Parts: sequence; C-alpha cells; structure tokens
Amino acid sequence: MQTPTRYSLEVNPRIPKRLARLEEIAANLYYSWDRPTRALFAKLNPALWDAVGHSPKAMLKRIDEQRLIDAAADPAFLDSLTRVLAAFDAYHAEPPFKQNSGGFRPEDLVAYFCAEFGVHESLPTYSGGLGILAGDHCKAASDFQLPFVAVGLLYRQGYFVQTIDGEGRQRAEYHDSDFDDLPIQPVRRQDGADLTVDLQFPNRKVIVKVWQAKVGHVTIYLLDTDLPENNERDRDIAHRLYGGDRVTRLEQEFVLGVGGARALAALGHKPTVWHINEGHAAFLVLERMRGLVAEGLPLEAAIEAVASNTVFTTHTPVPAGHDHFPESTAATYIKAGLGELNLLPLGRPPAGGDFNMTALALRGSRYQNGVSRIHGGVSARLLHDYFPQVSPDENPIGYVTNGVHVATFLAPEWGEVLDRFLGVGWMHRLGHPGIWEKIRAIPDHIFWSVRQDIKARLFHMVRHRIAHNHARNHGSESHLQRLLKYADPQNPNVLTIGFGRRFATYKRATLLFNDLDNLRRLLADRSRQVLFLFAGKAHPADEPGQELIRTLVHMSRQEEFAGRILFIEGYDLHIARRLVSGVDVWLNNPVHPLEASGTSGMKAGMNGVINLSILDGWWDEGYDGENGWAIKPASPELDPHRRDQEEARTLYEILSDRVMPLYYDRTEGGYSPGWVRIAKRSMASLLPRYDASRMLGEYVSKYYIPASRQGHRYAQNGYEAAKTVSAWKAKIRAAWSGVSARRLDSPRPRIQFGESLPIEVAVKLHGLAPGDVCVELLLSRGAREGSPVQHSHELTAAGDMGHGEHRYTVEMKPGLAGRLDYRIRVYPRHELLTHPFELGLCTWV
Repeated sequence: MQTPTRYSLEVNPRIPKRLARLEEIAANLYYSWDRPTRALFAKLNPALWDAVGHSPKAMLKRIDEQRLIDAAADPAFLDSLTRVLAAFDAYHAEPPFKQNSGGFRPEDLVAYFCAEFGVHESLPTYSGGLGILAGDHCKAASDFQLPFVAVGLLYRQGYFVQTIDGEGRQRAEYHDSDFDDLPIQPVRRQDGADLTVDLQFPNRKVIVKVWQAKVGHVTIYLLDTDLPENNERDRDIAHRLYGGDRVTRLEQEFVLGVGGARALAALGHKPTVWHINEGHAAFLVLERMRGLVAEGLPLEAAIEAVASNTVFTTHTPVPAGHDHFPESTAATYIKAGLGELNLLPLGRPPAGGDFNMTALALRGSRYQNGVSRIHGGVSARLLHDYFPQVSPDENPIGYVTNGVHVATFLAPEWGEVLDRFLGVGWMHRLGHPGIWEKIRAIPDHIFWSVRQDIKARLFHMVRHRIAHNHARNHGSESHLQRLLKYADPQNPNVLTIGFGRRFATYKRATLLFNDLDNLRRLLADRSRQVLFLFAGKAHPADEPGQELIRTLVHMSRQEEFAGRILFIEGYDLHIARRLVSGVDVWLNNPVHPLEASGTSGMKAGMNGVINLSILDGWWDEGYDGENGWAIKPASPELDPHRRDQEEARTLYEILSDRVMPLYYDRTEGGYSPGWVRIAKRSMASLLPRYDASRMLGEYVSKYYIPASRQGHRYAQNGYEAAKTVSAWKAKIRAAWSGVSARRLDSPRPRIQFGESLPIEVAVKLHGLAPGDVCVELLLSRGAREGSPVQHSHELTAAGDMGHGEHRYTVEMKPGLAGRLDYRIRVYPRHELLTHPFELGLCTWV
C-alpha cells in the first residue's frame, strides 16, 4: 500500500475586535510576572494553555475561533481583560527612572550582555541560575524604568527537555522552537527589511539576524544565525544552548560579544555602560576597541577607554568554570573578525595557557564583582594573580549579592493577604521600616491557611508530573497510588522538604542519603511523616551529575522510601515557581564555598518557606538565627568523605531534633505556632533584602553611575584622559621593578598614648615622579588584642635625597592604645584611576 504524503497546515483564528489587544499583551513578557494576565489566557482553554507551554502568542495561533467569539461576548472575561489592560497600561505609563535618578544623564544607556535569559518558560533561552538571574535583572530594570537594553542569543532548541526513564536515567530531548510561537519579533530596518549584521569568520562571512523580546519597558535583543545565507555549520552556531564542541562555543561567544555590539550600533544605540554578565560576552571588549582604533585612538588608550565604563560580573567560584579556548583557535577568529590588532595578550592568563574569557573580561573592565559576600572573597582570591602584589581583600573585585524578582516568584495566593495587612502597593515599600511588624501581625491561622493552599497547588502539579512519568514508564496504577500517598492536595499536612537546582556534584543532591540508617530513623516515625521532593537537571555532558539523578531515583523506588522521596522530571521555571513557594522547608547543601550565591532559597523564604542550608552563598548573609536553620560548614581540613559525613550528620540532627518536632507541635487549630513564627520571620527578613530591586539599586549606585561618569570623563576631548592613563601606566609598568623603599628612622617599640611618632621612609622611584606613588602606613591592632582595626596614614613627600631616592614623612599619632602593628607600603597613584589598585602593583618596606 502506498504511503500518502502528509502536509501540515496551521489555521490561525481571527481575533475578535473586542479582544484585539490580546495580541499586544501576548507579545510582551510582562505576563511572566503578572499572574492575572496569565490567568486570562489560561481561562480561554486550560488544556491548550498547558500544551503550548504557557505561551500566550502560541495559544492565540491555535485556539478555536469560536472560543474567542464566545469570550468576546462573555462579560466576566471582558471584565478580566479590562482590568488586565488597565494594569498593563498603568505600568507602561510610569515616569522614567532617569528623570529623577540622581546620577544618570539623559543620554545614558546600560547594555547588559548574557548568554542566557530566563524570563519565562515560553521563551526557552535559559538553562539555570545564570539565566534566571539575568531575566530578573531585566525585570527589575523594567520596574525601575532604567535606561537599559539587553543582548543575548536566540537558540533554536534552547536547553533540553528532561525525562527520566524506567531505570532512573536522565534522557535529554531537544525540540526545535518555532520562532513564530515565541514572544519575539524581528527587528526591522527603516525600509522594512530584517536587521542583520555581518561577522567575518575564518574564510567566510556569517550573517546574524536581530530579534527583540519586550520585557515590560526593557528590550532584549536576541541574535540568530539560522539563516539561509549562512552555511549549514554556521546556521547551527546558536542552535543549542551550551551545545556543540569548543569551536562552536567560541563561535557562539564571538556572535554574542562582537555581533551584539554591532547590533546595538546598527540600532543607533550608544551605551554609556556595558555590563558583561559572566565571561561569555567578553569579546565585546575587543569589538569596541577595534572601533576606537579605527577612529584613530592608540590601542593602549582604547583599552582604557573601553574598560572605563565596563562592568564585569563573575558567577563561578572555581577555575574550571571560566571559559577558555586554545590560543591558536582564538587567534584565528580574532584576526579574521577584528583585524591585525595585537589583542591576544588581553585574554592570556598571568600563568599562560589558553585564551581565557575571564582574563579578557577582567582586563577589559574596571568594575568587577562577585554575586555574594562569600563569593566576592572567593573570586578575589581566585583571581589574585591578575593583581599580584595586592592582597585579595583590597583588589578591585567587590560583590553585589543576587536578588530575585518578587512579583515573578511570590505565589499569587499571597497577593490579597499582603495587600490587606501591608497595604496596597506594599511591593514598592519593601525597604521601609516596619515590614516585619506588619507581617508578624498577620493572624497565624490566616498565614497557615495561605501556606496550605500554596502547598495543595504544588501537590496537584506533583501528582500530574509523577503520573505522567509513571505512565510513560509503564508503571502500575496501584504502585502510583503508593507513590502519591503523601502528596495529597486534599490533606496537605505532611512536612514537605524541597530541593530544586542543577545537579552538579558540588551541590550534593544526595547528601540526604549519606547515612541510610539515620534516614530510615527519620522516616520511621509514622506520627511525623516527611515528604522529600527533588527536581533538577544535569548537563548532558556531566556524567557524575546524571549519576546523582540515577542514584536519587533508585533510592526513591526502594520499598522503604516509596512515596516519601519523589523526583519531579522536566525542571523548568514553571515547576520552580511551584516548588519554591509550596514546600515547607527548602534544602540546600552545597560544598562550601562553592555556591556563588544561589537564589532558590531567596524565592522560598519570601513565600514563607523556611530555609535549611549550608552557610554558603547568600544564606551566610541572610541567616539571622531566627529565620531558618543553618548547617555550619565542616572544617576545610577534612577530606571530602569526612566532610560529607559531618555535614550530613548535622542535617539529620536538625531535621530530627528541630524541624520535625516543631512542624508537628500543633494546637487545636491544626497548625504549629512556633513554625508559623519562624515562617513569618523568614518572609519578613528576606523579602526586603533579596528583592531584585535592591540588587539593581546596588548595581546602579556602585557600578552603573560611576561607570557612566568615568566613561564620560575618559572620552572627553578626544579621549584625552584615556591617552593620559595609558601612557602613565606604561611608564609605571616599565619602572616598577626598580621601585623600593627603606626605613630611615629607627623604629621605636613604645610610646605614650597621645604622643606622636615621627616616621621617615626613603623611596627609590626609578625614574618616577614623587606624585606617581602613594606611600602609606597601615595601622592595625595586634591579633592578641582582639579584632584588627585598620587605620591608614599617608606619608608626605619631603624632598629629593639624591641617588634617585625621595624622602616621605608622617607624624603618626595612634588613636588606639595597646599592642599595635603597622606596615608601610608604596603603590602607584593617579587621579584618573578607577580603582587605586587596578594595576595590581605594590611594594612594602
């Protein structure tokens, strides 16, 4: 029998005039944080809403036209639409931030580059925490109405869809996106043609198409190489997020950095601040330098001009996390795409080796930060070789602790309650004093009821996902009922503990199983049932991470743990929102200090979920002794096996001695007042501190406004300051090996309090001028007398001593009594420097 040819045809409904603006709100990712907008589309056809991955745009293309006609005649639906549109219009009519910013100029613009953006599951251009953070950064910028654009890559497949087979193995499924279904539009030139930019690769040209996604007030420009004009290999450059070989990865990052900078230029955007969010986009530094050199600026001055208004945020706490490529490969692409400029040294690590994107980002920026207090310190130590003579605690790497977009991750069930007790518009007053008292004033029974409603909604999702996986793997109906025994939406009174994140080995998803006898004892108490929910993906190339998933699923299928431990497949933003808001306890147990920040616990805490976490990343700052439980990291002297044993034992003890008894210490009202007290404290203490608006406010004050001012300063008068600084740095570097200092006076061991101590130092300047250096005395209290207290005293130049030496003096009058230590150092100084130690040079007496 002949097989017939199948032809596909999509018939799109006509949108009734009364519903015409549905297309407008479907095209703006404002819906990603506005629950009423998503509910409006879901109401049209709940099953179709789930089938299209919660994409309003895809839904409007596939819904039955009669359903739209019925909705256009439904007063209830029209009333909902009117309220959604009123909120949408009010949001977009808010006055711009820059009108009263206290620092931005009218022409200022921040350009934010990242390899992934996790705005909503309907735009699958993210894999994990980096993307979610970037999405929240954009949402906060929209809320601020910051002058802000973002640049990323448009992946045809995005990250993989995860399924778990009957053996517990992760299966990675990739699905091509239909760009017509995504909330994006091509960017058009004035003549109506698609906007493209050209890149020169070795022996060929690559054309990059520019798309745009609207996120409230913010535009994310997304770059696409899947065009007929490109050869098959080049069409696949941006095919898969973090896919392909090392050459493909380099090509992706070249498209992102170089292509992104050219796309902004083609659009007429002239950013005054450039933010590289992780090193993937660092090639933009070279493209900007190329442009300045083409205008006639010397290469060294171009470096200074570009770096003066560039911000670099690093997210990885280990050397292996920094992207690097063989120098010969990088050289081929740089030469083909950017010309014969000597750019390779910018990406060369101090110890040599591959072309390193972090090295390029560091040398091409003057504002650098980690993403938590601990991570800032870890990064400063990790990158110490770039500032070799400066201690890590003084080098330029600072930190801004991450935050999360409250409107996106706060469960909708909280809306009415918080409006009632905190007042309408409370989200704009998170930083105001008194929020703790207002949350504490919420009656316990109401607080508990909201928490139970959110958990019931989570259990509905869990049952659906587990049942789907069970059916696909041909499980029996009776066994499914055993699996779902405790995930009961009608009776959500079981203590539920959640864990959801990328399955990397350092995150230790299986620490709970370190001592099975201890775990069995925890679960043996039938009067205190516990349900553990796990979710997360391992990178397809990460075999150890995938083995963690297999081990966890295998444990969950053992008879003694069946129904007590569940793994939810297909982790994405939708599952994450339900999980972080619906569990009772959020578990996080990474290896200290490898958690750069972590944001899932922030999302949990602001929903009244209680954190139980290693004191690492953000939790080291967020834990106050009353808003959750902390696992103190074991001694770094222990081997990994002993460390895991110690920290697992602490985990079991906290669960058995504190968490379980408190949760089930219930009154006649059916809840535990002690539990509610900690849950309220969690919400009240974490909501104000870890909102993305606080994070963005820190970026604005610490980095964006200073970078804008410094960039403007360096660019004035034909980049005169950039030229001055580059020439001065060259002079300093040439002379520094010959700079030394010696003490002239005889150190006195003892003085009376209030007495001055004259100090004289001779500095051999090796051709430098006295004003090229700062001679500084650092005074600190001796360790035996308590915590060090640091004071600095600058020595004044007091004349030429001959033989190339200059005298520097100071009359030091300590404001402290007791045993003190002091040291004297010399380092380069210039009024135009962004950071006093950006050269990384210092010498000590």
